[in-house]
Amino acid sequence: MKDLKEFDISFIGLKEGIHQFDYIIEKKFFDFFNYEEFYNSNIKVALSFLKKTTIYELHFDFKGWVEVTCDVTNELFKYPIETSIDLIVNFGDEFNDENEELLILPYAEHKMNVAQYIYEAIILGLPLRKIHPGVNDGTLHSVVLDKLKELEIKEEKETENKKIDPRWDKLKDILIDKNTSNGTS
Repeated sequence: MKDLKEFDISFIGLKEGIHQFDYIIEKKFFDFFNYEEFYNSNIKVALSFLKKTTIYELHFDFKGWVEVTCDVTNELFKYPIETSIDLIVNFGDEFNDENEELLILPYAEHKMNVAQYIYEAIILGLPLRKIHPGVNDGTLHSVVLDKLKELEIKEEKETENKKIDPRWDKLKDILIDKNTSNGTS
């Protein structure tokens, strides 16, 4: 990650204890990962880095917004981001990041880049379906919403106009006496 050197943490020179790192995540960060679903972003990331003798504990706090399109109306809106993740860094013979909460770095490593963890936490912090808040509370006025409401009304009128076939009404008149047919012969 040559272009994201600002996310490198050189832990060799750090003393034991808590260290604080702060980042501002904007659109150019997501451009590096070729992620094009955000039109803009402003997310503050506060990283608390606890250095112990054999392990490191990282706690990321995310607060801000990303500008996305509504999945219903295709309108742009700012979706709030507020999440956190924890990561434990340990040392071993070889690199291993298979566990999402544990990172194993080789003994010879002297720095780590946290950009991938920041990227994944933000992306995974979003719901699968992003709906403009104005859709839910009725304050958003959109041509798409108007058309959806128009189609919804037509659909309701069609179901009201359909009459039930009278042959099915006759079936409702049939009663089965449960006491006489209890399954024994």
